[in-house]
Amino acid sequence: MFYYITFRTAFAIILSLVISMLFGKRLIRFLQRKQIGETIRELGLQGENQKKGTPTMGGIIIIAAILIPTLLFARVMNVYIILMLVSTVWLGFVGFLDDYIKVFKKNKEGLAGKFKVMGQVGLGIIVGITLYYNNHVLISREVAPGQAYLHSAAEKLESGLNTRKDENGKPQAYVNVRTATTTIPFIKGHEFNYSKIASIFGAKYVEYTTPIIYILFVIFIIVAVSNGANITDGIDGLATGVSAIIGVCLWAFAYLSGNYLFASYLNIMDIPNLGELSIFIGAFIGACVGFLWYNAYPAQVFMGDTGSLALGGIIASLAIIVRKELLIPIICGIFLIENISVMLQVSYFKHTKKKYGEGRRIFKMAPLHHHYQKLGYHESKIVTRFWIIGIILAILSIVTLKIQ
Repeated sequence: MFYYITFRTAFAIILSLVISMLFGKRLIRFLQRKQIGETIRELGLQGENQKKGTPTMGGIIIIAAILIPTLLFARVMNVYIILMLVSTVWLGFVGFLDDYIKVFKKNKEGLAGKFKVMGQVGLGIIVGITLYYNNHVLISREVAPGQAYLHSAAEKLESGLNTRKDENGKPQAYVNVRTATTTIPFIKGHEFNYSKIASIFGAKYVEYTTPIIYILFVIFIIVAVSNGANITDGIDGLATGVSAIIGVCLWAFAYLSGNYLFASYLNIMDIPNLGELSIFIGAFIGACVGFLWYNAYPAQVFMGDTGSLALGGIIASLAIIVRKELLIPIICGIFLIENISVMLQVSYFKHTKKKYGEGRRIFKMAPLHHHYQKLGYHESKIVTRFWIIGIILAILSIVTLKIQ
């Protein structure tokens, strides 16, 4: 039974739930004994004084509940699993340093912003280089019977002609290629190669500029999504619940693209060995749901940057690996809205201060969830409605598999 991905995914979810709920309870007690609590800024928000002293750095629970089931049930030599383990630990450590400085060094600013960005950029470089150059990061292309596969200059052939059985049991010929290709939502043809952007600089430079463009794009996505998750983690259960919803969506993409029968039927990208990522995503979903047990209003523990940066980095890396990075504005729509609300607020404030001598605001407070708190909405109502929007966006993202 352990050969079946679905069976191992189910066990990963169950174990991550058990770890996050049992380990979570013990960690909360430990943090309380050590008085490792959140320092709340005076923002004039309803109920903020009640949150003072709430244990923080709970992201350790999430990370443990992801890593342990993955190491037990996944094939850890799979390139995608290795990449996700690195992503989890990497940004989890950056977030941990930030929380450590805030809690133990009593510095409310935490880790300097430039060092956070350096950590995010570093992960982006690792993910980008691995996905572009690793020989095990492949896409399968079907080949018509009796014909050779004519690959483009943007594709490097990594295997000869292979055969497998299709859904009707008939032989199906295919080849594996290495290419910097992603999925375009709602467009017929459904694929886009980064070499098309590189061709702007001239055909003779495509080979050299394509990896640079691809890696820069990966860096931008990881920085944007991890910061979006960090900003979203402002009220009880919001970032955790939204991340779990996004995880379910990405699990569907990974499982379907990793199974050539489903990929062929849906006419989507067939990515060999991607199905193994389902175990990691299952553990990710279980960890978020288990942590939500303690993080839902009124929160008994906060994830801190240890959790929020790790969640954002995981989601960004997963979206890039399953070749759905152009869908991120939809999949991670909540993170995007929260990010944009902050940028608009800051930009408008600076503009009006320069023009009129005093800063003016678009929202009562940014990010957006604080705006609704200022309007008098209860935390639970804000979180529930953001979850509903997240579910709608996840469904819309999955629907793009057939709308093309």
